[in-house]
Amino acid sequence: MTYQESISLHTKQQGEMHDITGGVKAIIAASGIRVGLAHIFNVGSTACVGTIEYEPGLEADLPRELNRLIPPGRHYGHEQAWHDGNGHSHLQATMMGPDLTVPVTDGAPVLGTWQQIFHLECDIKPRSRTIVVTVTGE
Repeated sequence: MTYQESISLHTKQQGEMHDITGGVKAIIAASGIRVGLAHIFNVGSTACVGTIEYEPGLEADLPRELNRLIPPGRHYGHEQAWHDGNGHSHLQATMMGPDLTVPVTDGAPVLGTWQQIFHLECDIKPRSRTIVVTVTGE
C-alpha cells in the first residue's frame, strides 16, 4: 500500500528551520500503514530536509556552518548566469539533500529520542514550500 500527502510551509528567510516531525507523524498515522517506509521530499532546489536534535543551539548552528562552508557571494557560476544572489543556496541545499527516508514501525516513524525531522530554507527570499511525504508498507 502507498499513501501520499503534502506539508506546506511559508518561509521568510535563509536559515529558517521548521520542525516537521509532527506533520510527518500525522501523515503516517493517516496512512494506516503499520510497517514500512516514509519518504520525505522537499520540492525545489534551494531547501532541504534532514534529522537533527531540534533545539535552539543547533537551529542556529546548522545554517551558520552551512554559510561558513558555502558562503553567500557573487563568485559562483550560478551568479554569473542569473545574478539573483542565491548561488550558495543551491549548493547548500544540494549538499544537505532534498529528501529523507525513515522506517515506520507500529504506525510511527522510527526516530531516536532527540531526533526530529526538519526543513531548512537555504534561499535568500521568502518561499512557499511543499514537502511531499510518501508512506509505503503494510
